[in-house]
Amino acid sequence: MAEQKGIDLSSVHGSGKGGRITRFDVEHTPAEGPHRVKASPLARRLARSSGVDLRALKGTGRGGTIRADDVRAATGSPPASTVESHEPARRSSAAAEPQHPARAAIAALMSRANREIPHYYLSTTIDLAVAMAWMRDRNASRPVVERLVPAALLLKSVALAARQVPELNGYWKDEAFVPSPTVRLGVAVSLRGGGLVAPALADADTMPLPELMAALKGLVSRARSGRLRASETADPTLTVTNLGDQGVEAVFGVIYPPQVALVGLGRVTERPVAVDGMLTVHPTVTATLAADHRASDGATGARLLTAIDRLLQRPEEL
Repeated sequence: MAEQKGIDLSSVHGSGKGGRITRFDVEHTPAEGPHRVKASPLARRLARSSGVDLRALKGTGRGGTIRADDVRAATGSPPASTVESHEPARRSSAAAEPQHPARAAIAALMSRANREIPHYYLSTTIDLAVAMAWMRDRNASRPVVERLVPAALLLKSVALAARQVPELNGYWKDEAFVPSPTVRLGVAVSLRGGGLVAPALADADTMPLPELMAALKGLVSRARSGRLRASETADPTLTVTNLGDQGVEAVFGVIYPPQVALVGLGRVTERPVAVDGMLTVHPTVTATLAADHRASDGATGARLLTAIDRLLQRPEEL
């Protein structure tokens, strides 16, 4: 992949175990191309702020990469070690710390998303009393290790809703929406060392719930150990971010381009609800939708959230 993109692997910082370069690193490293100068991120920032043309510099870093000190030398500024001796420690450490490659890739992707995608947001609160009661009944006859968890029901409902509302399951390419014939549900996973990945569960809409839960556990485990399969990193059609285990009640996310929608799921909480004119307490979850206004409008987005709610009221059909 690096060879096809014209990327010099000597200039790529690996985010995998022991600094190993992963597919994620290559996918999120800009191609060098014949006119692109190899330079560290800090060197590029310094060059932009001081008006230095990187093409006129000779890099002293690995493989000819231009370092921050090369830019400082061109502007007559002292090297980093000299600057640090005359400035407060906090300022010098902030300037010298390079951004983690995975964090830098995410920052670039999210900046692009905010710059290019006209987001709109919707949210709804879903009553989970029926779904949770059904899940408890199912789990009563299952071994502990095979018991279902609410996340499995929520993910399956999103996958089925994506199939029912195909206008939000696909990609924005060449100024047009391209629907996907299958549902590849991206699952946002935070990494222990920092960073975020969103590998895909293929055909999540057709998996039985126990199989979906097992696949989800395996996916998260491989993502956090840097062992994702190539098929799991390619082209999710709709991403779900679930921060319920972090105590968050509502998530308003940023769409992963070229996708056109992202569903956020919060913590399952007990709230007072009115049922047949009587006030009671039920488990509920807040589901949100971030969608691309170029590909859909609020009426379409509302159909997706309504479909998720409807499916969770009939858990036996999941």
